[in-house]
Amino acid sequence: MNFRDIAWFKYSSPASFYFLAGKMIPWFWAAAAVFAVAGLYIGFFVAPTDFQQGEAYRIIFIHVPAAWMSMFLYVVMAGWAGIGLAFNTRLSSMMATALAPTGALFTFLALWTGSLWGKPMWGTWWVWDARLTSELILLFLYIGFMSLQAAIDDPRRADRAGAVLALVGVVNVPIIYFSVKWWNTLHQGASISLMQAPTMAATMLTGMLVMALACWMYSIAVALMRVRCIIVERERHAQWVSEMRGQLK
Repeated sequence: MNFRDIAWFKYSSPASFYFLAGKMIPWFWAAAAVFAVAGLYIGFFVAPTDFQQGEAYRIIFIHVPAAWMSMFLYVVMAGWAGIGLAFNTRLSSMMATALAPTGALFTFLALWTGSLWGKPMWGTWWVWDARLTSELILLFLYIGFMSLQAAIDDPRRADRAGAVLALVGVVNVPIIYFSVKWWNTLHQGASISLMQAPTMAATMLTGMLVMALACWMYSIAVALMRVRCIIVERERHAQWVSEMRGQLK
């Protein structure tokens, strides 16, 4: 087969991607469920008790993956938005719009579980710590992105305005990640680093990574479901949408 004969850009069309996403969603939901059950079991029943924090540390099996996903999804969202802005591709902007609510959810979950963890560790629910504050700003960026798009009636103008905000907000992601190195903060440093060996037990690390995979699979499944809804809404006047609705009746 000649690689030039492959329709590489076939699924960049909203119509083609709609049906591809429909086929992928059940698989990602199944993977999310399997990884979530395995990760929670390892984290809450297999992983040993921490000698300093006791049983309260187990919140990290939800908190840390949620914090990772909050930053990762923002970068991915900004990436899709940037592609849509630069190349005027409809599906790219739709993907950015679909990712925003899930990113906001994980950011809120990271802040909430962080407060539950901070109360027994620090003696308070909240401090204006560099990492906590920058994570809160991330939540505001997600909300601002969604609010800005909702405030503009024209989808293409809304996509462009949201893309500019998303790209500007990317600067906050490295601030969140490096805040514990740049400033003297209460928040502990990273337990996992690409440059150093993990500072936690292998069982704890396994549970955390499996939960991160569960969050990743969940994010993909939900984003695909949401982008299908966005495609139908924006392409509602297209012939293929009318034909599909006629087949469902």
